[in-house]
Amino acid sequence: MGSAKNKNSAERKARIEEMRRAERARERRGRILTIAASAVVVTGLVIGCVVLVQTQGDDKDDTAGDGKTTTGKFVTGEDGVKTWKGTLSRNHVGTDVKYPAEPPVGGDHNQVWMNCNGDVYAKELKNEHAVHSLEHGAVWVTYTSKAAKADVDALAAKVKKTPYTLMSPDEKQTDPIMLSAWGHQRTVTSAKDPNVDKFFEKYVQGKQTPEKGAACQGGLAE
Repeated sequence: MGSAKNKNSAERKARIEEMRRAERARERRGRILTIAASAVVVTGLVIGCVVLVQTQGDDKDDTAGDGKTTTGKFVTGEDGVKTWKGTLSRNHVGTDVKYPAEPPVGGDHNQVWMNCNGDVYAKELKNEHAVHSLEHGAVWVTYTSKAAKADVDALAAKVKKTPYTLMSPDEKQTDPIMLSAWGHQRTVTSAKDPNVDKFFEKYVQGKQTPEKGAACQGGLAE
């Protein structure tokens, strides 16, 4: 009888020990699964962060330009064209820019350009948008209230039939009629001044253009 009891007791202990081993095994498997799942989550977060940083970096590259600062000054050539000697930065910014010339011929600018497919504007433009148009190879015709109406009308007609040009009033400039391209500028005496055609021929999509062939449509229209 005692032998039977001892045998039953040993069997119970063995079953209990087996159950404990099974429980420990389940716990170990649970811990392994938990660790594995956590690793997957962490990996996903790391990959997501890397993608986000890369995306932000790409966006920054699209809008940051060259990272340079505008330095230098105008030098007037024998033909009367003033050429910027130095560096014209090309960073995209969302704030107003203080340009060293009026109208400006380059420098930091807004990421949205003014439409410049022969567009004539009745109001003054924000320089930051027009400078972006210059970067695309446009010639910008500007005038003050001192310009004769006949000249303004004639210049407007010329601009309207010339892709990669735009025109607007600018009361802050020093001369009645001025022509600007990226890095270049000149004053003309009237719409009949032969230098108008010369400037257009040389600088509309000229060699000075940083982004030759870039769009002159799809930007701001006033």
